Formats: sequence, C-alpha cells, structure tokens
Amino acid sequence: MRFDLFYEMAVPAAGGRTETAVYADALAEIELADQLGYGCAWLVEHHFMRGYSHASKPEILLGAAAARTTRIRIGHAIIPLPLHHPVHVAERIATLDVLSNGRLEVGIGRGFSPLEYRTFDRNMAHSRALVDESLAILRESFKNGPLNHHGEHYHCENLDIVPRVVQQPHPPLWTAAVSPETYDWAAAQELGVLAGPFKPWFMVEQDLQRYRKQWTQHGIRAPARAGMTLGVLCLADGARARTLAHDAFAWFYGELFKTALPVLERQYPGYEHMHELGRFRSLMKLGVNLGLTDFAGLTVVGTPAECIVKLRKYHDAGVTHILCAFGAGALDTETTRESMTLFSREVMPAFAATAAR
Repeated sequence: MRFDLFYEMAVPAAGGRTETAVYADALAEIELADQLGYGCAWLVEHHFMRGYSHASKPEILLGAAAARTTRIRIGHAIIPLPLHHPVHVAERIATLDVLSNGRLEVGIGRGFSPLEYRTFDRNMAHSRALVDESLAILRESFKNGPLNHHGEHYHCENLDIVPRVVQQPHPPLWTAAVSPETYDWAAAQELGVLAGPFKPWFMVEQDLQRYRKQWTQHGIRAPARAGMTLGVLCLADGARARTLAHDAFAWFYGELFKTALPVLERQYPGYEHMHELGRFRSLMKLGVNLGLTDFAGLTVVGTPAECIVKLRKYHDAGVTHILCAFGAGALDTETTRESMTLFSREVMPAFAATAAR
C-alpha cells in the first residue's frame, strides 16, 4: 500500500494564513515529501469554494511542484472533464508530463458543483456523456499521428497535439468514484478509482469489492488500483493529535459537507446515486466531529501505532493508495510537517512490503 499526499488548498478564515502562504507551504511540504519517500502529491480542481478549496488552476501549482522535486509523482485529481474542452485537457496533461519527466498521474471525473456547471455553461444531465467522449479524445491524443474525432459534443479534425506525453502509452489514469455504477465503468475502462473524502468507508468497502470483481471479469492483466482519501494526523502524543484534529477535521469535513449538500439534497439528473448517502447525511446534520469521521472511516488520528492499526482495514480490503490529507489544510505547516515526517518513519514501513512503486 502506497502513501500519497492530498491537497484541497484550504484557506480557513480562522487559520490566519494568506493564499500566498498556503501555496508556499504546500510546495515546501511536497518538497519534503519527495525526500521522505511519499508516492504522489495530488491536487484537486475546484472553483468558487472560498475557504475550503483555493485550487482553481492546480496544473500551475503542479508544474511548480514538479520543478522542485525529482522522485515524487504529481497527481491531478480530479480534472472535471465536462467543464473543459478535452483538447485543452490533453495539452495540459502532456505539458505536466514533460515538466515532471514522466511523473504525472491523471484523475478525471464529472465534478459535483451545480454552480460550476452553470458558470461554465454545461448541463449536469449530460455529465456522463461528456466524460465518456472526453476520455475517448484523451486516449486518442496519446497516440502517434493526428487527432480525429467526430462525436455528439466535440469535433476534432486532423489536429497535431503538442507536446506529447513522456510516459508510454500514457500517464496512469484514474477516476473519482462515488456511485457503485462508476466503479463498474472504471473497471470497464481500466481506470484506477479514487474514493472519498466524503463517502463513508463501510460503503466504499462494498464498492471496492464490486470494482475488483468487475476488473477480474474483464480479464485485465494489470493489477487493480484503488485510492482512498483520508484526513490524517499522526503525532508521538496521541492525545495531542486528537486535540488538534478535533477542530481541524470538524472544519474540513463540515465545509466538504456543505459543498456537497446541494447535490445531496436535490437529485440532479445523472446524480441520483448521491441520494444513497442519505443515511450518512442525517448524521452529518447533527454535527461534524472527530468521533463521527473516525466512525465513518474518513480519518486516521493518533500515535504511529494507533495509525497502523486503523490503516490495516484499508490494506486488507485492497486499497493500494492512501491519499493523506495531513491536517486537512486546517493546521499550521509546522504541525503538518511534523506529522508527515513521523508518519513516513514509523507508519509507512509497516506497509512497505506491499507498496506499489
């Protein structure tokens, strides 16, 4: 099981950090992670989510991270394909793969913000079709020769896509996965799946069983890839870790819940599956706290020994990548770096035998 970093680029009002400081801290933390042996640094793309996520153009930050590192992979998770022309996405992917000398991981998805869809003039009801067509274009763009595509939403005629990706046949492809049907689709498309950070583990575990079954039935030779995003805080003093995580994770998961609430409450066409989170939504409305997120399998907090015990269930269920949101962006960088360092030295070795490199 490999351990990665995960960033929403949060700028909590109560945190006292500016956007400039948050960006500088994230780059320094990724540089440290490169030295500590973490597998990948993942950044999301969100728009208009003040406080919770200031990562509207993550590819720029990823380019900066690539220039400051040599070993750690850089992950764009996710690119909401319906919001972008797929040719622009293809060019972005290739540029990042060149800048990182072939260290890019690519996550795609539909996104879930009605405001983003309205602003960028897209219909949420068409989200699945847009993703399918965009993914087909991306795969064509990775091949040698001109790009030609004539579909329902996009038309490409004899396009010479430059630059070209370094990795062959292309960078590893992943998809954000929430609905059970997406896990089926991901297996059929030979995509890795990225679960979390707001779907409870007891539901994700069932989804992963379904995913691996579909993967096997499709006869895919490569091993299945499954990532789970978790809020993590690992400190030598477990009581201190829980005290610091109490407010930090309550803020982060509370903000995350608010961003997802419009889709949870209203069944937008193509997003009806979100209603299955209704049981968990009722609990969230009572108040987000560390006890709830720990019960739901969304957080790992404590001493190294306690973290190892909590992480075993993900390993045993077939999770291959843990995306660690250290402090969830709501703690100071000194504490975050302390946790990253201790985690790399005392937790990661416990899973090194199965680490995917």
